[in-house]
Amino acid sequence: MAAAAFFDLDRTLMAGSSGMHWARAAHRSGLLPRRQLWADAWANVMFRLQGSTDEGTEKVRDRVGAWIEGRRVTDLDRLSPLVLSGVLPRLYPQMLDVAYGHQDAGVPVFICTAATQGTADMLAHVLGFDGAAGSRLEARDGVYTGGFDGPFCYREGKPVRMRELAEARGLDLEASWAYSDSGSDLPMLRAVGHPVAVNPDRELALVARAQGWEVMRFETLGRRLKVAAAVTAAAAAAGGAARIRLSTAR
Repeated sequence: MAAAAFFDLDRTLMAGSSGMHWARAAHRSGLLPRRQLWADAWANVMFRLQGSTDEGTEKVRDRVGAWIEGRRVTDLDRLSPLVLSGVLPRLYPQMLDVAYGHQDAGVPVFICTAATQGTADMLAHVLGFDGAAGSRLEARDGVYTGGFDGPFCYREGKPVRMRELAEARGLDLEASWAYSDSGSDLPMLRAVGHPVAVNPDRELALVARAQGWEVMRFETLGRRLKVAAAVTAAAAAAGGAARIRLSTAR
């Protein structure tokens, strides 16, 4: 049996959330109000800084389910070019190098994500990956029901989908790799013999350190915000000191 490499998407293969780019595309197409777009944008910033949470993920899942209910599959498919134009520039070159390095060594690579199966398949095709596992949306007669067809590809749902791929393609998970950023993906990482933490959140960083897992770090948003905050504070302090000196002189 062959080994494989499984890559989470959001905050692992790309900076931020792919869902944000679906929201932008939907807004540009008149399918999503501006207020919801701003809410999604803020959630994306917090996701980049803190990683995923079960509560946040459940809210997104429920909101997406309610939003797509009754919409035609064709209408969402037509948003794909706009979504790709947003996602592709956010991909981490470091992770693509890792993925293509696996392929060059004869190891097939797969996206494994809580994002929809359509998103996962689209990116896997464009990136030249060997396949993908995502959350399958339920549709009847070309219209989304708002439900999911099979397990939501999150937490314990990811190993379920990975085992499906392994059985279908004759893969050995114990000999395989998995890459993710989040403690919520510990089931995914523990399902393989070679787990790798990428830009890990606090929970995953602690586990990775305790287990001696490989860790990759290159996300810079948190550091940039800290520097910006320090510069702002310094400027405010300098301005305050200048006002005091001016008042004293007067």
